[in-house]
Amino acid sequence: MAAESTAFTPLTLPVLPLDEEVVLPGMVVPLDLNDADVRAAVEAAQAAARSEPGKPRLLLVPRIDGVYATTGVLGTVEQVGRLADGDPGALIRGRGRVQIGAGTTGPGAALWVEGTRIDETVPDPLPGSVTELVKEYKALATSWLRKRGAWQVVDRVQAIDDVSALADNSGYSPYLTTEQKIELLETGDPVARLKLATQQLRDHLAEQDVAETIAKDVQEGVDKQQREFLLRRQLEAVRKELREINGEQDGEESDDYRTRVEAADLPENVREAALKEVDKLERSSDQSPEGSWIRTWLDTVLELPWNERTEDAYDIKGAQRVLDAEHAGLEDVKERITEYLAVRKRRNDRGLGVVGGRRGGAVLALVGPPGVGKTSLGESVAHAMGRKFVRVALGGVRDEAEIRGHRRTYVGALPGRIVRAIKEAGSMNPVVLLDEIDKVGSDFRGDPAAALLEVLDPAQNHTFRDHYLEVELDLSDVVFLATANVLDAIPEALLDRMELVRLDGYTEDEKVVIARDHLLPRQLERAGLDKDEVTIDESALRKLAGEYTREAGVRNLERSVARLLRKVAAEHELGERKLPFTVTDGELRDLIGRPHHVPESAQDPAERRTAVPGVATGLAVTGAGGDVLFVEASLADPETGAAGLTLTGQLGDVMKESAQIALSFLRSRGAELELPVADLKDRGVHIHFPAGAVPKDGPSAGITMTTALASLLSGRLVRTDVAMTGEVSLTGRVLPIGGVKQKLLAAHRAGVTTVIIPKRNEADLDDVPAEVLDKLDVHAVTDVRQVLELALSPATNGAASAVPVAA
Repeated sequence: MAAESTAFTPLTLPVLPLDEEVVLPGMVVPLDLNDADVRAAVEAAQAAARSEPGKPRLLLVPRIDGVYATTGVLGTVEQVGRLADGDPGALIRGRGRVQIGAGTTGPGAALWVEGTRIDETVPDPLPGSVTELVKEYKALATSWLRKRGAWQVVDRVQAIDDVSALADNSGYSPYLTTEQKIELLETGDPVARLKLATQQLRDHLAEQDVAETIAKDVQEGVDKQQREFLLRRQLEAVRKELREINGEQDGEESDDYRTRVEAADLPENVREAALKEVDKLERSSDQSPEGSWIRTWLDTVLELPWNERTEDAYDIKGAQRVLDAEHAGLEDVKERITEYLAVRKRRNDRGLGVVGGRRGGAVLALVGPPGVGKTSLGESVAHAMGRKFVRVALGGVRDEAEIRGHRRTYVGALPGRIVRAIKEAGSMNPVVLLDEIDKVGSDFRGDPAAALLEVLDPAQNHTFRDHYLEVELDLSDVVFLATANVLDAIPEALLDRMELVRLDGYTEDEKVVIARDHLLPRQLERAGLDKDEVTIDESALRKLAGEYTREAGVRNLERSVARLLRKVAAEHELGERKLPFTVTDGELRDLIGRPHHVPESAQDPAERRTAVPGVATGLAVTGAGGDVLFVEASLADPETGAAGLTLTGQLGDVMKESAQIALSFLRSRGAELELPVADLKDRGVHIHFPAGAVPKDGPSAGITMTTALASLLSGRLVRTDVAMTGEVSLTGRVLPIGGVKQKLLAAHRAGVTTVIIPKRNEADLDDVPAEVLDKLDVHAVTDVRQVLELALSPATNGAASAVPVAA
């Protein structure tokens, strides 16, 4: 290579335009002479060469969209002849770059221009950076050529030492665009051109690596899918052979959900939703988690009894006999079920089974104390109606999704308890017992009681929509029985959707019948005893119900019977007692100990609570039914006690207000009642309700507190056999209260014979059993004066001034 620049003389050359093609120096290209521009340029070059020594010369100029480049390549016509396809052609070799100048004239039809050769020399020796660049380009070019399998070209590239020729050698590269080749052509400095060629080759190799990686991943995915498809077809063929060996039909394949959906007896909207899910399942891969969710959903839908219904037993008298045989008492709920069956029978006879898209279901709320048979009554109702029975326990449920189900987006999602109850029952018209509906709670997960509003609304539940199913479920033919102990714990909106049936407890006679006909046979079987081996006398059962278990229900009575039978069985096994054996009331103490509840009337007069002035007997309603409530009053010593009213016994605000009203009434009207009301101004009044650990509230103890204070001031004892209930006003009026039936049953259990109730509650006596009313002397009063006349014992000499002082 020359060490100094060489001066080039101007050139006058015919132009050979190249459309969408670029030729760099050093390249040898064949051109078709059928092209008019090519033929004109070659002929002009040949004509000029006749007068000059050497090969014909011409100027190769790229032409892009009719625009000529500013730099061309000096080319020589190496040979003119025939191309491989037989057409005339010329072989042109690029010699060097030429800077194109102005146009000029010349022989032939070609375009002639003036040009100047561009100096492409490089310093000798090469700088170290250029040498490294040459090595990098050769390494990159060798790597690319080897990937293409062009081994014969590798040696030629390695043999090129000239920087300019090495850079121009990239003109053969098919990956370069026309614009990139023009950029190489117009770069006159060889080192800069080699840098540009190296960068272009490096970029291409990087793109090629990415493309190869993508192609490899795609090919691996395709191979995996093809392999999976092949294996699944083989698995299907193996299963088919196994089914044929076992004598099964192809249609029994459990995974064929489309066939199962089309064969199932589903409502039209449910069928459409199921087929959409089947379409999704067929499009999803087996590894997709969505596939398992869809299968679980389809299994749930297919297992639901969408069109399965049991036929109701329309034998009204037979249903009534079943209810009477399985439960003693409870006339209200038996009457309601009988009415429901009678209406269902008439609707069925007249073809009115479905009216307005709704069927004739029922929603009843059985409210009463524990142990009265609310839960077992649901089974009896289902038995009487000939329907399936399923129980849903709601006690402690705090999540709304327990009722409405979870959304399918959650892992482990399930339908709600209502849908699961229908699925468990196997029919769309079961008797569903919603047990302990008053124990439903609420927290950050929602309010389950609010979710029950749609379930228990006869106007809405024919289109109930579970969050998991997301299809309408008709619950209008279901008989819902909700049980609760406390009415106040049920939200008012929910209570409004249910028909309320109260179970206020059993009388002593009913308990004896229940124990004799139901509890005793069941416990004999559990104790491994025959009915002829142990007999419990009716007097013993009555004593168990009255003195050993004082409750509204019969749960503790059954425990007492079970304990009695276990004791007899144990003594027999120890050889201490022979069977058969009859248990009488006189033997209860030896077998199970002393009674726990002795009526006040049976106690010694000096030991009774009302044996001192200031104690009165009231009646109250608790979560366990009716109960007897004692009220005690005392006056503090004027010298040591502070004036005012003190209340103890864990009382609510309403009961505290009742005490204030009672005290205010006696202060204002005590003179009329001939009471020493002056003591109420200077001495502190203390009213206490025993059983202080039990919360108490309500207005119905108003007349009881007034009677206790009047007894304290007058010194007259309150009659032992008298209990009372009623709200008191500031004017002494006795106002109505609730729970009259439960309170009278509690008074009867406690041995009370006289009960005082408000006059406006007299109509509630119709709900009280006749055998209880026969044993009670009920007085309906309107004024506190009547209460005091009935409750206080007759005055004795000096009794009015004998006011006891608190110890």
